[in-house]
Amino acid sequence: MNIVDKNFNELILKIKNMTLEEIFINIKNSFNKIHKDTQKSIENFLNQFKYWGTLDSEKNDYNEIYEKAKSLYEHIDDYVWLYNNLSDYSSKKLLYGILNNWYQYDFTTLKECMNYNYKHYFDLDIIPHSNNQVFVDVGAYIGDTTMDFINTYNNYKNIYCYEITLETMAKLKNNLSKYNNIIFKNKAVTNENSIMYLKESSVNSSANQIDNNGTIEIKTVSLDNDILEKIDIIKMDIEGGEYDALIGCKNHIINDNPTLLISVYHNNEDLWKLPKLINKFNNNYNYYLRYYSNYIFPTEIVLFVIPK
Repeated sequence: MNIVDKNFNELILKIKNMTLEEIFINIKNSFNKIHKDTQKSIENFLNQFKYWGTLDSEKNDYNEIYEKAKSLYEHIDDYVWLYNNLSDYSSKKLLYGILNNWYQYDFTTLKECMNYNYKHYFDLDIIPHSNNQVFVDVGAYIGDTTMDFINTYNNYKNIYCYEITLETMAKLKNNLSKYNNIIFKNKAVTNENSIMYLKESSVNSSANQIDNNGTIEIKTVSLDNDILEKIDIIKMDIEGGEYDALIGCKNHIINDNPTLLISVYHNNEDLWKLPKLINKFNNNYNYYLRYYSNYIFPTEIVLFVIPK
């Protein structure tokens, strides 16, 4: 047992011995102890995006903290499952850092886990090469991830780029105009072929979502129906829609055994829920976590799912 194992096990034992109310009160007290400027920064961020709940200490609104406490209380065994299925020390340290940040606003461990060595999604210690492969970029935005993929590996067979916003799609096509064999899809990726509606974010177009309450009609597709050739790598960053999108590529996951690069931070459950879903489809994978954000509030958490 190393120090991260020890720290993780102690945190898990502490949480398991508390009621939901006790966990909530402890997190709330920890939040109220941090610097007021940091508190306000966290509140402003959370209330902009509203993925995790609302937080406004002046109004006695601690909904986000309660939802975090509830996730820890109800799913602590799922976090233990994830920890035991992570394939390297860095991943386990990061999971401990995330949960410890949730529980007591510890910034130190999270800061130590920030990844600066490689491009976002393309950790060469985990994915050392990619030769003549089919890459699918779900939530391609303006093409930054696709360009990182091309610049990291320097070759590919085909690239599929999915983006739901027409204005962003125009920028995406312009940014990737010099590259060949890129298929642009102005469609939302989910678990079925249907029609839904685009809900535009007031913060940034990268945070646009699809639901039934939006105003702009958009086609939805599943990757199983939309891409007929073998897929080698799938990246997903679609603002909490990753669960349904993974269900929609179940057959590719089973039959193609693709590498999966999945954002797991858009709610309080995806961190454990998505790897358990993938494992249900195909248990021939190793799991890694990497972190690309700041040390105050954990976002930009990527689950690397690598064929054994």
